[in-house]
Amino acid sequence: MNDSCLRVVLAEDSVVLRDGMVELLGARGCQVVATAGTADELLAEVARHRPDVAVVDIRMPPTHTDEGIRAAVEIRATSPEVGVLVFSQHIETAWASRLLAGGATGVGYLLKERVARTSEFMDALRRVAGGGTALDPEVVDRLVHGDRVGRVDSLTPREREVLELMAQGHSNRSVSERLGVSERAVEKHVAAVFTKFGLPATQADNRRVKAVLAYLSETAG
Repeated sequence: MNDSCLRVVLAEDSVVLRDGMVELLGARGCQVVATAGTADELLAEVARHRPDVAVVDIRMPPTHTDEGIRAAVEIRATSPEVGVLVFSQHIETAWASRLLAGGATGVGYLLKERVARTSEFMDALRRVAGGGTALDPEVVDRLVHGDRVGRVDSLTPREREVLELMAQGHSNRSVSERLGVSERAVEKHVAAVFTKFGLPATQADNRRVKAVLAYLSETAG
């Protein structure tokens, strides 16, 4: 597949980076059919344009945690013909596993700081758009050795702080007071912990207790 065949939707919340990538892709013969600054915009533009590939950053508004990769997983589920190339500074192993769960075809995950040449990025973009795979070796290592890394290691520093206070018995309100953030922000961090720990909402299960037990089991000793 030639670069000129590639129709791209680009999701990046940084205007400077987004404009730079639009210029780069255009210079390489790609057609950027739409750009998006939020995950909702990304999903809408993919549905509207049905591009060959969507280039997606992980952390996007409003919480700047995992909105982008959540949207990437949704694209894979609803539009499997669209290639998805995650291009980020962060590794989210839980969501990366979901991204690859349906088969490693038409999917990529590159780390921004490890792409040394533009040609590497373009090669990965072509492979993903053509139904192939482009995974950074560090991402692969984290996925393969996920048990060694542990779920706690997948948390952001703030999420870990929140979980540590939860383990000490603090309520969301108490956590918010201690960290100097809103209770709503704490609720979002707690929800992110549940997601990364694979704890779905059920009527019978107490996810808060299970998250604390998982934290204690991985950090003990």
